[in-house]
Parts: sequence; C-alpha cells; structure tokens
Amino acid sequence: MLPHIIFGGNHIDHRGELKFNNSFNMFQVKRFYSISLNKKHLRRWQGHKIEQRWFTAISGKFNIQLILVDNWIEPSINLPKLGFELSSKSLDVLHIPSGYLTSIEGLDDNSILLAMSDYGLNEINDDYKFPNNYFKI
Repeated sequence: MLPHIIFGGNHIDHRGELKFNNSFNMFQVKRFYSISLNKKHLRRWQGHKIEQRWFTAISGKFNIQLILVDNWIEPSINLPKLGFELSSKSLDVLHIPSGYLTSIEGLDDNSILLAMSDYGLNEINDDYKFPNNYFKI
C-alpha cells in the first residue's frame, strides 16, 4: 500500500463551520498524540518498520516528506521522497503505511499535527531514527 490522502470536507452556515472526514475509518487506531511545531521547525527522519501512522493538521500547515526504507540498519542516502502538504483548513488525513520514515516541517507558527498509530505505546519496539542530514535532499 502507498501513502495517500483520505480527503475530508467542511460545511459552513450561519452557525459556523463543521469539518469532517467521513471516509476515514479509525478501527485500526489504538492511540493518538499531537506534535506542535513553529514555522520552519523540523522533526526529521523517524519511522516505523511495522507500525503505520495517520496524520491530520489541527492547526496551521505542514510539509511532510516520506521515504520508503530499503534497509533499516543502513539505508541508502539517495532514496526517493514523497511529499504531502496538510492544512487545518480541511480535515484531510495522510495515511502512512509501515516501512516509511517521515520528515515533518511546520509551515505556520503554532501548527499542531494529530498523529495516530495502530500500536499502543511500548507494545512493540519499532522506532527508527536517523540524523536530520542523513538523507540527501
């Protein structure tokens, strides 16, 4: 499975705005947490061989880069990257299957990203991290 956006929507009337995502099925989600970043701040090259993630922007905008890892011990530094932008203007959800590293960049100050996982905290040992400058950009 490839990473993809599950598109949400919104409805505005005299009562205010309602944001929704009727296509996102949360049956696999076991936990969630938020990531707060200011403009141009990075959380780069962390990923999971087994776990999958779902991201949605709660506030602000994010640039998210993904790398499908070829070797979890010493990955190639020239792996291709996929790019996505998430904005709190819609309730779109980015699904990241297992096997990917992420780079998350805040595009606005006070941006908040909701992250969801299909495994509980410490349920498995599946965190992989590489230095910010490990991969060629």
